[in-house]
Amino acid sequence: MSVAARINQLTVILLSVHLIPTNPVAEQRSLGKSRKRVNPVLHTDPPAPDPIRDSHQYCNYPNISEHGWEGHSPADYRLLSVQVMIRHGDRFPLYSIPKTRKPAIDCTLSEKREPSHPLLAAFISHMALGGRGHWDASLGSLARLPSHSTCEMGELTQTGVVQHLKNGDHLRQAYIKRHNLLAADWSPRQLWVETTGKSRTLQSGLAFLFGFLPHFDWSRLTVRQQWSTLFCGSSCDCPTRNRYLDQEQRRQYHQRTADTELERTYVTMAKTLGVATKTLRAANPVDALLCHFCHGLPFPCSSTQSTSNAPDEGACLTLQHFAVIRRQQKDDELERRKAGLYRRYAVLAAHPYLNRTAARLEKIARGSQTRKVTEEAAFALASAHDVTMAPLLSALGLEGAGFPRFAARLVFELWNSPEAKERKNDRKRGKWLDDMFIRVLYNGEDLTFDTAFCRDHNRHSAQPLCPLGNFLSFVRKDMFNIVNATSYQQACRQIVL
Repeated sequence: MSVAARINQLTVILLSVHLIPTNPVAEQRSLGKSRKRVNPVLHTDPPAPDPIRDSHQYCNYPNISEHGWEGHSPADYRLLSVQVMIRHGDRFPLYSIPKTRKPAIDCTLSEKREPSHPLLAAFISHMALGGRGHWDASLGSLARLPSHSTCEMGELTQTGVVQHLKNGDHLRQAYIKRHNLLAADWSPRQLWVETTGKSRTLQSGLAFLFGFLPHFDWSRLTVRQQWSTLFCGSSCDCPTRNRYLDQEQRRQYHQRTADTELERTYVTMAKTLGVATKTLRAANPVDALLCHFCHGLPFPCSSTQSTSNAPDEGACLTLQHFAVIRRQQKDDELERRKAGLYRRYAVLAAHPYLNRTAARLEKIARGSQTRKVTEEAAFALASAHDVTMAPLLSALGLEGAGFPRFAARLVFELWNSPEAKERKNDRKRGKWLDDMFIRVLYNGEDLTFDTAFCRDHNRHSAQPLCPLGNFLSFVRKDMFNIVNATSYQQACRQIVL
């Protein structure tokens, strides 16, 4: 089995035991353009766990208005680059519950059906012209629109498309209208787009771009494939990472089997459906139940029940069953942080993507100081999965942000200080980095000062943003402290006891 196939197999396994999603802590907002607006005071006490409320947040209903802090900065700072990772939007389940009917969801697109978006009709029309785009060969055969009247397993739904039209439109307002990051005649070299080889990530990325770009032009668009869900490119070979993942999965298994309420719930659910408990557990019922929950559908009943009569008491799965499974996932998330195995896995899983992001930001920053034309993209989009984004958040020290919801977005912004023009001599002495700053936002919340590389920075100093140098040092050395190494190569080859 190839390294990429092994990684994908491991990450699919991890998906089946994923942890409960929560939103980042809320922040106090101010209306004035001030330092407080850029560095808001965060509420550090999360609300009491509520599996139903958290599940609603996970669904990320696109009809709920959202206001993000992307693009906000102190006066006169200049935006140089934005790097974005998204999780694909709402999808049909990857697993089916034995002896139940699949959720009745139509995966064709129609601007006349809710949820909709002002850009949906134009998006549908433009995707028919996709042959004019430039694709990695393996992506060219993928559908550019979800198109089945009865959704196939893992297929993006209309809700998922609308979620990313909305994401793209929101970031267009933040970065293009406010900061002119890309002009209407944007050059292909200004845009970098990559996706895994799944139709749901490709379609999510296209929906996002259609909402984001000032002018969607197939002839200028190139879409590249990442063969691993970890976006590790040519650096996927890391035996130590895989061993940490194996240990974490064993810990999660023991955590679940020790939960007596969860076990009783699985027994009850299996009896309701007339299947063996181990068969139900292996089918990962929470994946399908989340689909019913997010789409407002009744929870499934045994397909052996007569369709002409109401099912007998206990013949259907219930909200209470669902809540127990989600509660256990939340408990496991807390235990995961204490055990620390996942964080070690996450550092090695996320490093290749973070390293490429750091290199791109550094090159753009250098180019802005020397006024040389750089080939690095001013805007980069990675369309990925929950098993891509979850370790990335953990590696950054943002485990409190929770498991990525549908259509989650993680943003890295590169900013240039207005004082840069006044320090030409410093640039000659190699101090150009002092004028470069980074922000990290998750689902619109500014979490920069919650990251492992900027928690200790004095946000009330003369420079209110986080220095880019902090991020570069973290990615290239400091993040490996947790695995007692000084480099990715060293960490990937050491023995895990």
